[in-house]
Amino acid sequence: MNKPVVAIVGRPNVGKSTLFNVLAGEMISIVKDTPGVTRDRIYADVSWLDREFTLIDTGGIEPESRDIILSQMREQAQIAIDTADVIIFITDVRQGLQDADSKVADMLRRSGKPVILTVNKVDNFDKFMPDVYEFYNLGIGDPVPISASSRLGLGDMLDAVCAHFPEKTEEEEEDERPRIAIVGKPNVGKSSIINKLVGENRVIVSDIAGTTRDAIDTDVVHDGKEYIFIDTAGLRRKNKIKEELERYSIIRTVTAVERADVVLMVIDAVEGVTEQDAKIAGIAHERGKGIIIVVNKWDAIEKNDKTMREYESKVRQILSFMPYAEIMYVSAKTGQRLHKLYDMIDMVIANQTLRVATGVLNEIMTEAVAMQQPPSDKGKRLKLYYITQVAVKPPTFVIFVNDKELMHFSYTRYLENKIREAFGFRGTSLKFFIRERKEKEQ
Repeated sequence: MNKPVVAIVGRPNVGKSTLFNVLAGEMISIVKDTPGVTRDRIYADVSWLDREFTLIDTGGIEPESRDIILSQMREQAQIAIDTADVIIFITDVRQGLQDADSKVADMLRRSGKPVILTVNKVDNFDKFMPDVYEFYNLGIGDPVPISASSRLGLGDMLDAVCAHFPEKTEEEEEDERPRIAIVGKPNVGKSSIINKLVGENRVIVSDIAGTTRDAIDTDVVHDGKEYIFIDTAGLRRKNKIKEELERYSIIRTVTAVERADVVLMVIDAVEGVTEQDAKIAGIAHERGKGIIIVVNKWDAIEKNDKTMREYESKVRQILSFMPYAEIMYVSAKTGQRLHKLYDMIDMVIANQTLRVATGVLNEIMTEAVAMQQPPSDKGKRLKLYYITQVAVKPPTFVIFVNDKELMHFSYTRYLENKIREAFGFRGTSLKFFIRERKEKEQ
């Protein structure tokens, strides 16, 4: 169920971002950016052969002095170590083995995580191989020569990475307990909410084995039903990560969201929705998770009869790319409405796993087409033949048409709205794939 996480670590200017962009851009198709999703992307879903993983780029730090280089590298590498299952340690054959490389290698060795030592900028294997052997001195395994810009040696490197991925266990496959990630900016009350939920249920908090990579998993029983809460707040205090490394807190969010069924997006009622909130929400939206926007500190807001409606309107405006998300107003401090979160979580999970019969879907589509004609272009009109649901979490539909090019985004949205009118699907995104089928195939 969990995608492995692979982090790229190394000194500035060794080619971390080049490697990241090549793997992200060449080997997967990046879907167009959702509004609110960070532009300088530091994570991407990558597939190699039959394996999929989340790739993290820890690049972009260009410090002025050597001391700052080492301190910031240490921090960013530490985050990568905490978060990743496998680490790609990238060095530069042209600069040769540097003192800073050795320091990072020491840290990686102590982590106990699998490390793939990669020597970049080897554009000519015959010429540079003697220089590659120097990197054996780091003592962390065989160096893999690559050239990120020329796309040489990447297959060998990815094979080495994938060799360290855990095989899925039967136990993991069968764990049906709902997983709920609590995400949001620092200091919005994520930990307070989880502590209140755990405290009210008087359950012993236990760290579940195998979850040290990122966040603390808390097992909670409510009304005889088990839930696993993934708290992304725990690590920030433990590592005393500086505010200027906020960028890397997104790494943690990505890995927590990846493992969750439902995401509780916590917003500070007093501060309101910010751009950072939109980025975090965009991650959950892109990955098709169930989403509940939890507005915390609601007790601190002065209210009249219009307050809630006006507040919701602002939230919906900024998070316009996910109109299906549910909104709850709570106070971790007073416990206001927190007990209702479980009902909301149950409802969203039910919608995430809802399956609609093909016959019913086609009736809805036929009615929708009768009410609003499909678009046409240069005399050719879009024909919709058939719709079927192919997956859940999130509910995913395939629509067979005569010409994919004619299926405008707006018409897909129109059909989505009709399906939502019939079945609700509150709190979950819906995914649609358009497939072409020639008329003679009918």
